[in-house]
Amino acid sequence: MKQSGAVGRLATLRLLAQRFAFVSLIVAAVALMILGKADIVLVERTRSLVADAVAPILDAISRPAATINEFTESVRELASLRAENARLKLENQRLLHWQMVARRLDADNSVLHEQLNVVPGPDPAFITARVIGDLGSAYGHSMLLGAGARDGVRKGQAVLSGEVLVGHIAEVGERSSRLLLLTDLNAKIPVVVEASRTRAILAGDNKDRPKLSYIAGSASVSVGDRVVTSASGAAFPPGLPIGVVASTHDGIARVQPFVRRHELEFVAIVDYGLGGVLPFERPPMPEKRRRGGDN
Repeated sequence: MKQSGAVGRLATLRLLAQRFAFVSLIVAAVALMILGKADIVLVERTRSLVADAVAPILDAISRPAATINEFTESVRELASLRAENARLKLENQRLLHWQMVARRLDADNSVLHEQLNVVPGPDPAFITARVIGDLGSAYGHSMLLGAGARDGVRKGQAVLSGEVLVGHIAEVGERSSRLLLLTDLNAKIPVVVEASRTRAILAGDNKDRPKLSYIAGSASVSVGDRVVTSASGAAFPPGLPIGVVASTHDGIARVQPFVRRHELEFVAIVDYGLGGVLPFERPPMPEKRRRGGDN
């Protein structure tokens, strides 16, 4: 009997505590409402402080997957950075090696030039011109440049994008000029396949990849071989990069230029002092002496 009476009293106390807590919450809510009306600034400041303190916790709880993904991504980036660092160290070592080789070759070249009394060629002059029009079509590949005779442009001058040959000047106006691209049907450039030193003619046919014609000898041309200009015909200085052999299908080797025409915005018009691609101009004929007693 005593035990059952104790249990009953505990149940009564629990019921009273629940009711008291409910009443307490109502009283607290009413008090906060009255306080909020009385001092709005204090309530807003308190609410802001509580929100700022709880916000990071709530954000982490509401986005557990995002938090885990960010942590995983950070670990992956750290591993990637380590691999990239190792790769850059190896590349830096290779570049340092080639820098030493280049310096040694430059020194040897200078000594040989002095011993052979080599006469250096003139420094090329150049101007930079903007591409102001694409005159390309199914029947020709050329571009209009915003520089002409008044700027020192003349026929036959080489046109480069960076260090890469893209064509030569075909027509010159007073304020503009026409660039004939290497891919044009009328473009014929003497070239050398760098790997085998095989001479050929790079002939455009209005396609994106010009072909190699009149290949000298029986040397094979392989895909990936670099193609550079040749000094034959005094058209261009030797060694200007053009592109790489892209295919050798059916005995026809085609070259992928390093620069595509849609990438051209500014070009350098270079005067190397050569006139191999200039049209032949006859010198003016001397005037005939008049018959009779004219002096």
